[in-house]
This record gives sequence, structure tokens and C-alpha cells, in this order.
Amino acid sequence: MPVRSGWLSPDSQSLEDTRVVPLGTLTPTSAVATRSGILPGSADGQSRISGFTLTGTANSMTATVSPGRAVVQGTDARGAYPVALTEYLPLTFEDGDAQYGRLDLVVLKIYDDTYDGSGRTEAAVEIVKGTPAAIPVVPAAPAMSLPLYEVTVPKGASAGTNGIPWGTALTGRRTATVSVGGILPVTTDTAIGAHPGQYRDMSGVLQRWTGTAWADYQPPVAVETNTTGVTASGNWSLSSYNARRTRGVCSFSVSLARTTASLTATAAGSTNPGNVNDELICTLPAGWRPANDTYASATDGYADGAVRINPDGTVYLLSWSTSGVIQVGNTLRFSACFVQ
Repeated sequence: MPVRSGWLSPDSQSLEDTRVVPLGTLTPTSAVATRSGILPGSADGQSRISGFTLTGTANSMTATVSPGRAVVQGTDARGAYPVALTEYLPLTFEDGDAQYGRLDLVVLKIYDDTYDGSGRTEAAVEIVKGTPAAIPVVPAAPAMSLPLYEVTVPKGASAGTNGIPWGTALTGRRTATVSVGGILPVTTDTAIGAHPGQYRDMSGVLQRWTGTAWADYQPPVAVETNTTGVTASGNWSLSSYNARRTRGVCSFSVSLARTTASLTATAAGSTNPGNVNDELICTLPAGWRPANDTYASATDGYADGAVRINPDGTVYLLSWSTSGVIQVGNTLRFSACFVQ
């Protein structure tokens, strides 16, 4: 049979059964119980859960369930049943009711005669037929079963009348389970966590169980610092440089001492009052430069002006207080913050 179970048959467990069914401790729900679910993953890495995927056949009442592995948990004392579907499995749905539509439920079910008196000891993929109604409801999942899909069967549906509209008929009910400590992929699952520190991936958002609620995970803030690499230009020498960066946001401060030839800005009444002819004063180190032109204020404690920080790291003094003088020995300071 393509649906294999482990540690279930009273006669024997084949070597193949042992090799293909999932073993080990999976997502816990108590000290001794595990979460029922499908083991996630796909051959191409594109799907969260590919096992036990239901695919309908166009213009028909039939569908196919794809191979996969799963675990179905019983009571704590009864234990968990590992299952593997190793071949594609066909399913055929009953024709639709003449008057009303219905909702069927596809499940992975465990039969264990020791506990349920069913006379069967096996795992099976089955259709639980719903009741036709003006507003149909999905039937309850049987004991010891894992819901896979809800299937809408319209009234009058049959192989002779285009069958089930598979493009809109399916509602996924599969849930996942992973090795203990693994990140659990979920979509609409609202189950509580098993222990503080458990992680889950909620539709692309990583969350951590705090002990009382799921909280979006905030990774530790990585902070980089730098104090070297600035090159002073012309009549300037570097006094200090301190930079800090976290999550792509960079801030820095630079202090430059005027070494020779005092700098005087143009006077009031001139064509460009406060102009200093865009003097190059320093260059920032590679990796610590803005992506676009950035402007900042500057001061020497006596007057102030503005600088432009270019993407190539060059820094120019653009303006200074009208008729202001930066004396030899004065220290020019400026700082900026930008997103790289």
C-alpha cells in the first residue's frame, strides 16, 4: 500500500516502513505529545508544504494526493503515529446533490483496532462526505485524523457535467510539524506555543513564543563603529573622527583643525556673501559614505556654515558666516546622519 504507517501493524513493520516514516521528536504540544501535521518542504524549495497536496483532474470528480510524510498524535499515553504516502493516490468524490451543494473533508486517518475496535490497523487518506444544504458546513474531522482539504462540491456536479470546479473548490487545512527546536511554518494557525523560546514563521514573519503570546522576533541590533580612514585636505588636519552604523543607518562626526592661511568668507554686499569657493576639507573612508549628496551644518565655535558630503566621500565647505574668519588653529566640527 502507498500509505505506510510506523509502529502500528500488529503483524510486522517492514524495513521500508521503518525507513520512510518520520522518526524522532517533532513539535511538542506537551511533555510527551507531538503536534499533528505534515512535514514541510518541497523538491524545488518553492512551497512551504508540498506533502499531501490535493490536485483535481479537470472536468471530473477525481483528484490526486501527492506523496508526503506526516504525524498524527493520539492521546499522550497512546502516542504519535508516523505516516508516509510514497505514491500518488487517486480519490473519487461522490456526485453532487440535485438540490444543494455540500462541503467534503479530505483527511489522513489512523485506524488502530487495539484502541478503536475498527477491525483495521492502518493509515488511510479518506473523504468525509458533507451534508448537502442551502448553506453547507464542513463535517467534523473524525477521531485520529489530520484534516487536509475542504472541497466544495456544487449541486448537480458529476463527471458528465464538468465535474468539480477545482480552481475554486479547494480550501487548504494542512498544518505542519517540524523537529523540536525547528522553525514551524504556519499560515492561519492560532495554536499556542509549546515553550518559551519556540519560533514559528507566520507567512514570512518570524515570531517567538514568550510563554503567553506570539511576538514578532526582533534580531539583536548589530552596531559597527569606525574611527579611522578620514583624509584631511589642503589647509586642514584631522583632529577626530567617530562613526557608528546600525541596520544601514550611519552617523558620524568629524573635527578638523585649520593649519595654515586663515579662511575668510565674502562680506555682506558682495555677489555671494558668505562664500568660501567650495573648499575641499576632507574625504570619508570607503564603506562609510552616503548614497546621495548630503548636507550638514558646521561650526568652529565662533561662527557657522554648511558642508556637502558627496557619494565619493569628498566633503566641501560651501559657506560660512558673512565676513566670518576661520583662524589658524580653530577646529571645524560637523556631523551627519544618513541611510546608506
